[in-house]
Amino acid sequence: MKSLVEKQLGQSIATMQATLADPQIADTLVTIAEVTAKCMLAGGKLMVAGNGGSAADAQHLVAEFVVRLVDNRPAMPAIALTTDSSIMTAAGNDFNFECIFARQIEALGRPDDVFLGISTSGNSKNIIQGLLQAKEKGMTTIGFTGNGGGKMKSICDYNIIIPSDVTMNIQECHLALEHIFCLAVEKYFFADARTR
Repeated sequence: MKSLVEKQLGQSIATMQATLADPQIADTLVTIAEVTAKCMLAGGKLMVAGNGGSAADAQHLVAEFVVRLVDNRPAMPAIALTTDSSIMTAAGNDFNFECIFARQIEALGRPDDVFLGISTSGNSKNIIQGLLQAKEKGMTTIGFTGNGGGKMKSICDYNIIIPSDVTMNIQECHLALEHIFCLAVEKYFFADARTR
C-alpha cells in the first residue's frame, strides 16, 4: 500500500512539473487574470462551471473571488453556475442536461463578462454549449482542460491545457492554477483600483 501512495504522489508531482515546464500555461494564466480583472473593473463578472469534481472546483474558485483567498479585501464579482439545483434540474428535465449552463448564461451573461469552463476531457457537452452561448453573448471564454484540450480548444478564446490524460492529476493542476488565477486577478484588480 505504501508503494501505491508513493506512485500516486510521484505521478501528481510529475504532472505538476510538466505543467510548470510549459511556458504557454503561465503566459496564458497571466493574460486571463488581466482580462478578468479588466472585466470586473468595467462592471462585469466571472461565471464558472464544471461537472463532478470540476463543479466543486467552480464553486471553490468562486468562493475565493467573492470571499477571499489570502488577504481580507472587498469582494470580487463571480458566480458558480453549478449551485442552483432548481435551475439545473428544471433545465435538465424540461430541455436536456446539455443546456444547464447555457441557459444560465443566456439569462445572466453580459457582453463584457467572462465564462470559465472546466472539463478534464475538454469534451463535456454542457460546458461546450455554455461556451457557445457565451460567445453568442460576446463574452470572453476560457477553458481549463487536459487531454490536449478536446473540442473546447477550438471554441475558447484562451486555453489552459494540462499535459496529462489522467483525470485526477488534471484536476490537481487545475486547482493549483485556479488559486494562482485568483491571486493574479486580485493583484491586477486592486492595483488598478488604487490608481483610479
